[in-house]
Amino acid sequence: MTILVTGATGVIGRLVVQRLVAEGAHVRAVSRSPRDAALPYGVEVVQGDPARPGTTAGHFAGVEAVFLHPRSFGDSADRLLALAAERGVGKVVALSAMNVDDPFDLQPSRRRGDRNKEAEEAAVASGLTWTSLRASSFAGNTLQAWGAQIRAGDVVRYVHAGFRESPLDERDLAEVAARALLTDELAGRRLELTGPESLSHEEMVAVIAATLGRPLRFEELPPPAVAAHLIGNGLPEPFVRALMARYDHYAGRDQHPATGEVDKVLGRPARTYDDWVADHIAAFRNG
Repeated sequence: MTILVTGATGVIGRLVVQRLVAEGAHVRAVSRSPRDAALPYGVEVVQGDPARPGTTAGHFAGVEAVFLHPRSFGDSADRLLALAAERGVGKVVALSAMNVDDPFDLQPSRRRGDRNKEAEEAAVASGLTWTSLRASSFAGNTLQAWGAQIRAGDVVRYVHAGFRESPLDERDLAEVAARALLTDELAGRRLELTGPESLSHEEMVAVIAATLGRPLRFEELPPPAVAAHLIGNGLPEPFVRALMARYDHYAGRDQHPATGEVDKVLGRPARTYDDWVADHIAAFRNG
């Protein structure tokens, strides 16, 4: 079985590719810079840009399913999938997000290029067998948010200590994506995928502290101060503003309560945040 993967060199795309290879699938990875792809042995890396569908048209030959990454196609999802259908592709699995129906100004990832709503809508309208993976916030986001502070000291300064969500281990997402691509078990479904437990910012920092074996303290700061710090560290201002708006909007509520969907799909418990931290703890250590 040949599966074409867009966004194959990103965090999620790489994990999907690895899982598909482990399952024995032939993977065709589309990359704008094939020489720099550094994907597993046996993966067929082809040059193309899903945002310019004509550059990928020839790569659909012999492909049975497509993984559609929301950061890969710009405004061209419909055209890309129309080409796939014309060339005999039968299935699309779209990566989307649980906040896909929120106002766009509460979706920070849109400010970094993700088009989650467009990915899902294009998949549903494509005429292909489709599945949409509505993912909650990734566990790895906490490393990006707090890793530098934890490596430098014992205080994590951030917003809304009590903000709650159910962080999803990216490896579980990749495993669900592979199941959707390789079987028809999940066809026609919008899957809301979360981690197994709801945790606050302060509780997640406590998990990291316990795994590191040293004390960490969460110090809550007002959003404007945190926003200024993040922008000063190089994050795009539109992204930071949307992130702060999301935190403010859901303060006092659980944005992504655990759904248990990963357990049902995979037939095993979803990985906990403790599991994720234990497997990535070196990234939080200084040296």
